[in-house]
Amino acid sequence: RMDGIHVLVVDDDRDTRDLIQRIFLNSGATVETAPSAADALAMIQKSPPKLLVSDIGMPGQDGYELIRKVRSLPASMGGQIPAIALTAFARSEDRQRALIAGYQMHVAKPVEPSELVIVGTSLVRRAGAATPV
Repeated sequence: RMDGIHVLVVDDDRDTRDLIQRIFLNSGATVETAPSAADALAMIQKSPPKLLVSDIGMPGQDGYELIRKVRSLPASMGGQIPAIALTAFARSEDRQRALIAGYQMHVAKPVEPSELVIVGTSLVRRAGAATPV
């Protein structure tokens, strides 16, 4: 369970955003959503979440640009947030590109809810961020 863990879900597709939000809410997390990389970056700088889950293929700035910008932030502003790339691109090259860009995990769509929660919980614990703020 992710009781009290603050998660930010970024996806330009409302249905996907709502689905991922519901998965994390059902696991006890508190969840914010953003429809774009620009919105997500502003939210992170204002109040960094404990976990970032972002789609890769978005119009304008994609998920790769988002994570590069996040990783350039100081740690106090969210630069070290554990992050999951959530994408329909499931080839090994896509996974490698996501990890090189700065994500810790790559999860392919369609997503298995229990897998997403397990991966998210693991990343937050590894980052030492499991204690709710």
